Amino acid sequence: MNTAKEPTFAFGEGKISGYASIFLALLSFFAIFCFKFPELLTSPEFREVYTGESMKYLLAACIIASFFFAVLSFLLSQKKSWALIGILISVSSILLGGFTVEARSVNATQWHLGLDWLLLDLLLMALIFIPIEMVWPKKKEQSRFHPEWRTDLVYFVVSHLFIQFFGVIAQAPASLFFGWMGLSGLHNFVQSLPFALELFLAFFLTDFCQYWAHRFFHSHAYLWRFHSVHHSTQHMDWLAGSRTHFVDIFVTRASAFIPLYVFGFSPLVFNIYIVFMAIHAVLIHANTRINFGFLKYIFATPQYHHWHHCEDPKYYGKNFATIFPFIDKIFGTYYLPGNTWPEGTGLHEANYPKGYVKQLVYPFTKSPFDNDLKMEERARR
Repeated sequence: MNTAKEPTFAFGEGKISGYASIFLALLSFFAIFCFKFPELLTSPEFREVYTGESMKYLLAACIIASFFFAVLSFLLSQKKSWALIGILISVSSILLGGFTVEARSVNATQWHLGLDWLLLDLLLMALIFIPIEMVWPKKKEQSRFHPEWRTDLVYFVVSHLFIQFFGVIAQAPASLFFGWMGLSGLHNFVQSLPFALELFLAFFLTDFCQYWAHRFFHSHAYLWRFHSVHHSTQHMDWLAGSRTHFVDIFVTRASAFIPLYVFGFSPLVFNIYIVFMAIHAVLIHANTRINFGFLKYIFATPQYHHWHHCEDPKYYGKNFATIFPFIDKIFGTYYLPGNTWPEGTGLHEANYPKGYVKQLVYPFTKSPFDNDLKMEERARR
């Protein structure tokens, strides 16, 4: 475990406002291209969630907010470069038409990137979790910009930009194995259930399937190569959950999509599930000491999931469920010792390569644990 003390941010120094200015300026800059090239850079499913007019106002608000934080940083900080960078990017956004862009009708295309999903989700997650981690951090000494934050950000960007690719490959097994069964009767029955029951059923079935997929990755040496990428971080924060190898993404998302496809849950239930998981998956990896009271025994929380990432071999093989801890209780993998947290997270027994590209290729070529894949002692992970 890396115990070196890392730099932190304090209120009143101008650093927070400086980075906020740059962050908002960059979001605004790239958002303009979503307006200019919507067929290529926006996803049809996500366009149904928002309107072009609302995004136009949000874009203008981000540009104005970027200028505000730049001025604040300029006044508070001795280092003026943060403010100047934010201003320069924001001015570039205005010159590209940041205040004058108009939404238009979008022609259907076979392939697209999810730049709109990336920018909006990044903005929402940052607005929610950066303040939480600053006000209620679990590891107070951990910097927002720890040594591997860039790697985690790359994972976040890739998984969001290629949302169509990951969506297609995740749905493929369900369509292939169950598409011939004629499930319309089951779909009608499920959608006729009381809304609360239908919602719980969707959450339970997806979590049950993901539990076993997750446990399968931990108990089979070759698959553990890929899932261990997710466990390689020593810095749990709101970006850490994005560090997932695409093989891991495929199997995990496919296991969740199969019950959604087979049982044919209503679009409202499906959308609620997607939004919940987008936020909850970030929450359980966050660097926050909030323990959520009695709710931590009902839903997975940061404390609960941090024990799953514990680097101490004594606690391997615990807390595989993503949503409901009672699934771990049923199968004997539950561990939540009061208000105690693990001392460290990461891979205690491995030397995993750093950087997105190396972590993408490495599991296909060799194991970070041994040369012959005989990992009997570590299969409990």
